[in-house]
Formats: sequence, C-alpha cells, structure tokens
Amino acid sequence: MKNKRKVGEKGEQWAVNHLVAKGYEIVHRNYQASRYEIDIIARDGDWLVFVEVKLRGDQEHGLPEDNAGKSKQNFLIKGADIYLNQHDWQGKVRFDLIAITVKPFEIVHFEDAFY
Repeated sequence: MKNKRKVGEKGEQWAVNHLVAKGYEIVHRNYQASRYEIDIIARDGDWLVFVEVKLRGDQEHGLPEDNAGKSKQNFLIKGADIYLNQHDWQGKVRFDLIAITVKPFEIVHFEDAFY
C-alpha cells in the first residue's frame, strides 16, 4: 500500500507540473472536503478547476480515464460542492480529468470532462 501511495503522489506531481506548465495556479492539493478528497484544485484564468488524476502503469488493462466513471464523478462533484460552500468563490467552475499512463509515458488532459 505504501508503494501505491508513492506512485499516486508521483502521478499527482506530474499532473501539477502539467497544469503549471499550461499556466494554471495550484490552489490546493489533496483537499479534504468532509469525506471527499479532491486531488487538485487550480485556477485557470477566471475558472476554478477541480481536477481528478487517474494513473495506470500501462494500457494493457484499459486507459486510466476508464476509472473515472459516474460514481467517481459524483464523489468529486460532492466534494466540490462542500468546498464552494466553505469558500467565497463566485466565478466559473469546471471539472477536469488528467489521465496518466506510465509506460509509455503519456498525459492526457480532459478539460471540462464532466459536470
């Protein structure tokens, strides 16, 4: 389990690096909203972006984004709702997904992935 956590942290760092390179401002990492954890909260201009990161070692058993089904989406939306109720954000909001495959290395950023 410890190794899985380290791999997850590495994937989230790759996602953060990707977002920063695109000009995003990282607001929070691993934000805990009640029982919901949001991997990354970032600003993209006047958007507040809630980002889910999915990582796979390879694509032998499917793509990383295949693990971001309705249940995970609803989990992120509920966490974002709690965050928005606790913070004074009046701007636009969206949900992005960053899918990372380690071998071969690939990062795919799905902007406005779901709502």
